[in-house]
Amino acid sequence: MLEIVLAQGDITAQAVDAVVNAANRTLMGGGGVDGAIHRRGGASIRDACKALRDSTLPDGLPVGEAVATIAGDLPARWVIHTVGPVYSDSPRDPELLSACHHACLRVADELGAATVAFPAISTGAFGYPVEAAAVVAVAAVREATTAVSQARFVLFDARSFAAFEHALA
Repeated sequence: MLEIVLAQGDITAQAVDAVVNAANRTLMGGGGVDGAIHRRGGASIRDACKALRDSTLPDGLPVGEAVATIAGDLPARWVIHTVGPVYSDSPRDPELLSACHHACLRVADELGAATVAFPAISTGAFGYPVEAAAVVAVAAVREATTAVSQARFVLFDARSFAAFEHALA
C-alpha cells in the first residue's frame, strides 16, 4: 500500500531511494530544484545526464516523461528526472503534470525503489499555480499502480506545504 507523506524542507537532503528532479528538457541543470540537485549531487549527475543526451535522448527529455541517473553525492540512490509542463492554463497542463508523476513511479518501479521524494513539479519557473499542481500531483500518485511504498512530497516553503496538505486531505 502506497503511503503519501508531506515534508517541508530541502529535497536534496532526503535519504530515500530516489529523488525526483523537476528538470528542464536539456537535463543539464537549471534553477530551483533542478539547480539544487545538480549542485549538491555533483558533477557525476551532470555527466550521467550528458551521457543520456549523447545516446538515447539527443533532443532532450520530453514533457511528461522520466529517466533515471545516479544520485552522485545526494543521500538518495537515484535521481529520477522529469520535465513538467510550462503552465499555460490549457486543458493539457493537468494531463501532462499527471503524466510526470506516473512516469516517475514507473521508473521507480523499474529501479526497485521503495521510497521516492517528489518536489512540487512545475510550480517554480514553469509557473504552475501550486494549489492546482498539488491537487493534480496528489491525485496522480494516489491513482498510480506502483510497488513504491512511500511517496514523499518535499515542499520548499509553507505555502506549498499548505497546498499539498489541503490536496491530501
